[in-house]
Amino acid sequence: MNPRTDQAHPTTHQVPVLIVGGSLVGLSTSLFLGRLGVRHTLVERHAGTSIHPRGRGNNVRTMELFRAAGVEPGIRQAAATLADNHGILQAPTLVGDAGEWLFKEIDAGGGLARFSPSSWCLCSQNDLEPVLLEQAKQLGGDLRYGTELMSFDSDPSGVTAVVKSRQTGEHTTIRADYLVAADGPRSPVREQLGIAQGGPGDLFHNVSITFRSRDLAEVVGERRFIVCYLTSPDADGALLPVDNRENWVFHAPWHPEQGETLEEFTDERCVAHIRRAVGVADLDVQITGRAPWHAAQRVARSYRAGRVFLAGDSAHEMSPTGAFGSNTGIQDAHNLAWKLAAVLDGWAGEGLLDSYDAERRPVAEATSARAAARSVEHSHPGFAPPPGVGGGGGPQRGILNVALGYRYPQGAVVGADPATPVVPDGLDLSGAPGSRAPHLPVRRRGELISTLDLYERSFVLLSGADEASGWHEAALRLAEAMSVPLASYRVGAGSGAELTPEGDADWSAAHGTAPTGAVLVRPDGFVAWRSPGPVPDAESALRDVLTTLLAKA
Repeated sequence: MNPRTDQAHPTTHQVPVLIVGGSLVGLSTSLFLGRLGVRHTLVERHAGTSIHPRGRGNNVRTMELFRAAGVEPGIRQAAATLADNHGILQAPTLVGDAGEWLFKEIDAGGGLARFSPSSWCLCSQNDLEPVLLEQAKQLGGDLRYGTELMSFDSDPSGVTAVVKSRQTGEHTTIRADYLVAADGPRSPVREQLGIAQGGPGDLFHNVSITFRSRDLAEVVGERRFIVCYLTSPDADGALLPVDNRENWVFHAPWHPEQGETLEEFTDERCVAHIRRAVGVADLDVQITGRAPWHAAQRVARSYRAGRVFLAGDSAHEMSPTGAFGSNTGIQDAHNLAWKLAAVLDGWAGEGLLDSYDAERRPVAEATSARAAARSVEHSHPGFAPPPGVGGGGGPQRGILNVALGYRYPQGAVVGADPATPVVPDGLDLSGAPGSRAPHLPVRRRGELISTLDLYERSFVLLSGADEASGWHEAALRLAEAMSVPLASYRVGAGSGAELTPEGDADWSAAHGTAPTGAVLVRPDGFVAWRSPGPVPDAESALRDVLTTLLAKA
């Protein structure tokens, strides 16, 4: 069947990038591309953004990316209702004082400030997506909700897709240089490409029940949790506040593998289950909605097929405990966006795009395993892990390592140790190639910023204020000669420095070099390469590195 037969004169639309899927990852892709000036079109079959309060935990790395993209203040404003909710509680019921805080504060003691200018943010998907949507539109994004991908064909020079307006029935042919598939765990794009998935598969199933209860706030009291795992043997589940007052979400175990159907979750059953779980037999409960969700651990065997890339849930599924899935997907989008911009703008070769799979797929594999382990540690309702899945180390083991300390041992980096674990045992943000660049508070023209604020639209070279090293001048010459966006900053206390560290901070020690060395940071804030000290010919060394990184050879 030709999907265009109901329109006599189909329209053809030319665009560099077509994004399929308008949820968190698709919208983030649009935002990041828009910030880089890449024209794109996004299609999403639903009429608007998410209406469900899910996918709430935005980790510190994701918030760093949103900070760089200028939307962090808007997100925190949208998240104000739950700004004081921090801990994870595990209790038999909410009546009485029984129970254990798996942790009470996300950042107890404020130690995270040593590593980042940002912090975690609890913002539900239905509150976050409108912020991303508005900013993406302001940046010129062509966002088409209520528009469904009907078919696509890929060839060596691009992708031809046919999309349909679900309101008017009009079909449009879109010709794009690249397609980004952010179309969810059952991705039709991935299916058509024939990309297989690896991993254990389905882990467990829940029904997400939204409900209203005014009396529940009094039962909860001052316990401001992100989630409370209620462990009563006959009514276990996870309780999540929406507004800490009368709107709540309850995740109840569901066992379709035992023949249990969604229809069995009647209002009466849901009310009784929530009352038993909370421990109040006459609790006022008004069910407002229910939706199934499935936790799985799967990673696509490849993130790229020619001109098509997978991002977010189309590329990986993981247990929701810890919100690793959405954060990993948003970070996929950020990694891919600057590379697409580089190739489309002509300052990088096509081969740079291969590094997307080389970098992001191992991160998903390591992170999905950690997410499953966290579900075991938290005894997530409905999860009976098979032998060997998860376990060990306590409920907070390695969380910051996964969120912030992951590495790219291979990809668009020079000098990284390919044997380095993707998620190391300890948090080491000291400037090694393939790691997120260190956060260092500095003054630039009198304004206090983080070095992380420098990284978005260009490569950045940091070097000392000592002119004898030659790094700064070499970078300025190469930026022009190679037509590569490359900014250079001299760091120090002298008059020739563009950046002055706060206090007695030593920029070179923080980045693992001598004062006469240099550090090259990618647009996504990851260290591409560093020189521990001076070299005989700084320009030649830097040219060789950039040529390799950008696949220009």
